[in-house]
Amino acid sequence: MRPTVLIAIGGNSLIPAGEPPTVATQRRHVAETCRAIADVAARGWRVVLTHGNGPQVGAAVLRSERAVPEAYELPLDVCVASTQGEIGYLLQQALREALLHQRLRDPVATVLAQVVVAPDDAALAHPRKPIGPFYHHAQADRRRRAGWTIVEEPPHGYRRVVPSPEPLEIVEEGAIRTLVESGAIVITLGGGGIPVIRRGQTLEGVEAVIDKDLASALLATRLGVDVLLISTDVDAISLDFASPRARRLTEVTVDDLRGHAAAGQFPPGTMGPKVEAARRFVAAGGREAIVTSPNRLVAALEGHAGTHIFDCVPPGQRRPAFTSRGASRA
Repeated sequence: MRPTVLIAIGGNSLIPAGEPPTVATQRRHVAETCRAIADVAARGWRVVLTHGNGPQVGAAVLRSERAVPEAYELPLDVCVASTQGEIGYLLQQALREALLHQRLRDPVATVLAQVVVAPDDAALAHPRKPIGPFYHHAQADRRRRAGWTIVEEPPHGYRRVVPSPEPLEIVEEGAIRTLVESGAIVITLGGGGIPVIRRGQTLEGVEAVIDKDLASALLATRLGVDVLLISTDVDAISLDFASPRARRLTEVTVDDLRGHAAAGQFPPGTMGPKVEAARRFVAAGGREAIVTSPNRLVAALEGHAGTHIFDCVPPGQRRPAFTSRGASRA
């Protein structure tokens, strides 16, 4: 059986900072990313894709807010759903083209995914995740009176913050599993999934966002994939990042990674969630987690790039788990 990799794509990598926040910008970066993903598929891997939606959901919230009263306002959970569809559509198109270029005809499907969170999750009472644009003082006050939680982020101004609860269950897991087992490349869990809570037999959306990497680790664990690959804007995890003492991590165990995290090496707003997602996947029995950049996906899977996270195997004693054609070395 072909090995399976879940690739988690960062939303910011599709609309990088400093570039025009347009569909054209997304199409260009989506095409680059999908060429790399098709390269992975051409080497014999089954692929599951998840993605962030930070810039996109911020734009969706702003668009909805400014359209009132001429159009109905969209709650945050519906904005997450709409951006899942937007990004999934762009990925489907570009990936189909990239696969055909590789002479592959794997079907590609986007699944809008709901993720169950606990109604008593402490995060729901303590919003901390910034979304959307910056506001000046008067705008912030008006939105605060409308019920938003607003925080100041000097020197840029004020921003809305929302809860980011723990992902517990992926409602569409069965459908995703069926598609993957049928040979389809599945795009899902956009923006971490649509957060919902259970009310008896019904599901109710909540005004929150779920961390994409933590939700991806949950799905990777539940599907039993071989590798969780987190794609970000750096080639590998580094200690003392952006300092003269920066040290790149090539191979690391979950215990060592936990120690580095406890020492404050991975801030919560940057590498922290990715490190925690990788740690959770491997600790739950996953074979290997990798953190690298979008243009290094194949090299990372072949053991030549990225940071590789294993269970209790000492760094330097592991070999790449799979050959360039996806066949197991084990």
